[in-house]
Amino acid sequence: MLRTARIAVFVSGGGTNLQALLDGQDAGLIHSGKIELVVSSKPGVYALERAAKHGVPSVVVDRKSCADLAEFEAGISAALAEYKIDIIVLAGFLSILSADFVSRWPERIINVHPSLIPSFCGKGFYGLRVHEAALEYGVKVTGATVHFVNEICDGGRIILQRAVEIEPGDTPEILQRRVMEQAEWYLLPRAAELVSAELMADQ
Repeated sequence: MLRTARIAVFVSGGGTNLQALLDGQDAGLIHSGKIELVVSSKPGVYALERAAKHGVPSVVVDRKSCADLAEFEAGISAALAEYKIDIIVLAGFLSILSADFVSRWPERIINVHPSLIPSFCGKGFYGLRVHEAALEYGVKVTGATVHFVNEICDGGRIILQRAVEIEPGDTPEILQRRVMEQAEWYLLPRAAELVSAELMADQ
């Protein structure tokens, strides 16, 4: 029987993108991989409840309790090794991973960004700031991008993109929600499947 890729999802908050991945797995959109672990950088976040409800093991590596980034990443690496993880999906993970960590996972870490890269991306562009910038600039179309993570912020190879129209009266909050619903939650499970299938084909 063919092996499936073992996926870890990294979270820091409510876990709506994690939920999209779990729902995508249930719907059969992800079948070349399986979510085997949820890693949270904060204790007590709702994403951990989502994982528990789905029977997915979770590990908390509390960023604030770690002396430095090296200790934080060592804790994460230990969990990834224990669960024999193949692919990492960043789903609302608020910590920037070091170039050293990323280099050990070449084209095996994916992230979703709430714009059409190369627009409104890079250092300082996260959360509502991305949508504020899109509205300030006056673009008519925005969207989301799933890309590989490398040592350059939002600089890795693009896997999938999906456009979302900006509508009259949009606020950053309204636009953020529409981009999540129409693009992020659509793209993430499909990108996870593409990367899983590609990785398993090379085994």
